[in-house]
Amino acid sequence: MILGMSTLTFVHTALSLVALVSGIVVLINLVSSRSSGWWTPLYLLTAVATSVTGFGFPFDKLLPSHILGILSLIVLAAVIVARYVFGMAGAWRWIYVVGIAISVYFDAFVAVVQAFLKIPALHALAPSGAEPPFAVAQIAVLIAFLALAVAAILKFRPMARA
Repeated sequence: MILGMSTLTFVHTALSLVALVSGIVVLINLVSSRSSGWWTPLYLLTAVATSVTGFGFPFDKLLPSHILGILSLIVLAAVIVARYVFGMAGAWRWIYVVGIAISVYFDAFVAVVQAFLKIPALHALAPSGAEPPFAVAQIAVLIAFLALAVAAILKFRPMARA
């Protein structure tokens, strides 16, 4: 047990937080059309690891979290192919940008869900997750990521390969 969590929960949570922070850095750099350097591989590695470790928790049936994990891995596979196989050339540029935005949004979506489940003050506002404060938070996150995605699509231009 680490901080009252199982080792798997701790590792999964740590990976999720690193993926969220590094993914936001990558997305902001896309909007600024700057290189993300080591942030991109860090994000991709931790985002894939987050989704994979999510399947390590016991379950009896397919849950929405599993579906989101599968979707995340599909999007991340497209991002990895767009970046490392096709060098973000042509249509692969927007596939890369949109894929980054979607995958980081998935991380943020889950972070909001977990915040409303685990933080007492937020849980009191939306104990079932169907109350307006939860919906407002999720809509705000969605709008923010849509805006970042559109800005990144319009502004990001990958540097030519050497």
